[in-house]
Amino acid sequence: MHIEAFFDPATSSNTYLVFDADRTRCVVVDSVLDYDPQAARIRTDNADRLIHRVAETGARVEWILETHVHADHLSAAAYLKEKLGGRTAIGRQVTVVQGVFGKLFNAGPGFATDGSQFDHLLADGETIMVGSLSITVMHTPGHTPACASYLFTDGDEQAVFVGDTLFMPDTGTARCDFPGGD
Repeated sequence: MHIEAFFDPATSSNTYLVFDADRTRCVVVDSVLDYDPQAARIRTDNADRLIHRVAETGARVEWILETHVHADHLSAAAYLKEKLGGRTAIGRQVTVVQGVFGKLFNAGPGFATDGSQFDHLLADGETIMVGSLSITVMHTPGHTPACASYLFTDGDEQAVFVGDTLFMPDTGTARCDFPGGD
């Protein structure tokens, strides 16, 4: 397993590329789409860095995973899927969050609350395979009801991606004051 982190200073967010042992397949975790609130514009700088890196390695993107629906940045999952392929996925409890926020922000009847924006809704305990990588989904609610952590295993190596379930000291706390958070 080989892991590369891409830091977005505007949101203090990390996006990860996780490669299998022979580095021919990879997974994107928590992609970031640039948003400038003053200009109300979206850019793809962060996502384009990932696209460039994947092209350099020649690896094939198999999955684009989100640990949760982010309030502090936009996801680049749809853009990355268009450019790199792969399937988008998030924990299946995302439908709860979509229902709550759809009502809270008066999203209207055209806003889908069934998770259909993603290719696959992941269940707690589900395992997906990417080359030599085994990825186990762990439902870790608290920050939001839909948070999922991903345990990557490759032989004797393991890494877990927790999104906003856990924060580094002196950087903040995993907020649980969102609707449905506890």
